[in-house]
Amino acid sequence: MSAFADRPKRSLGQNFLQDKNIARKIVAGLVVQEGEAVLEIGPGRGALTDLLLARTSRVFALEKDRELAPALKQSRPGLSVINGDGLTFCWDGLAPRGGIKIIGNLPYNVASPMMWEIVARVPRLNRAVFMIQKEVALRLTAGPGSRAYGALSAWIQSFVRPELLFTVPPTVFKPRPKVDSAVVAFMPAGHAAVSDKKALAATLHLLFQRRRKQIGAILKGRWSDRVEAWSDQHGVGRTMRPETLTPEQFQSLSAILAQEQSL
Repeated sequence: MSAFADRPKRSLGQNFLQDKNIARKIVAGLVVQEGEAVLEIGPGRGALTDLLLARTSRVFALEKDRELAPALKQSRPGLSVINGDGLTFCWDGLAPRGGIKIIGNLPYNVASPMMWEIVARVPRLNRAVFMIQKEVALRLTAGPGSRAYGALSAWIQSFVRPELLFTVPPTVFKPRPKVDSAVVAFMPAGHAAVSDKKALAATLHLLFQRRRKQIGAILKGRWSDRVEAWSDQHGVGRTMRPETLTPEQFQSLSAILAQEQSL
């Protein structure tokens, strides 16, 4: 790897992982078998890449840095490198035979929107492991009723089952971030697929942009007979707040609201 790789770019949110033991733990969390397809997001200097290549020959790397991408390819001939941005990548087209596993040390400033797109758009996501800001990891795994639970929690949990694997201190990175990190795993949810993603996203946005308000007040003017029947069926009163609803309740409510009027 050429010398430029030693100069992390703040504009890209680069924090290179230095600890080999942490790298091994992250890759172990993906549970990779030979022959499985793996996409690594933001491989940087390859701290995880070499460990992945030792486990399967089908490793793809998505690297935004225009200098790092060719350097990675040159130093690792068996690696397929895509010079692209995870925020604009065509996740819908990521459908290799047998599905795919995804891994990455995600930049803090884009981790949430990137994970939002990945869980909803990758056709067959077998498993994913991401290192992200600890605060975001706690939001992803929070349950209804907790202070950390919000739109991101409900959205992610509608598609996958997130699990916090372990936390990571700032000292293992160069440069050191100012906050702790955490490694999370996404597993298949084991429930029915979301039928209307657009409606669910709109409902989460509608309710959580006023999360301190009661549901009845937020939905004032939309509280139809069908919403009332949904409320009775799920035991959701008008005085409850959005953070008390489960991902499944958001999905069923979004279906009703979408049918009655465009969100």
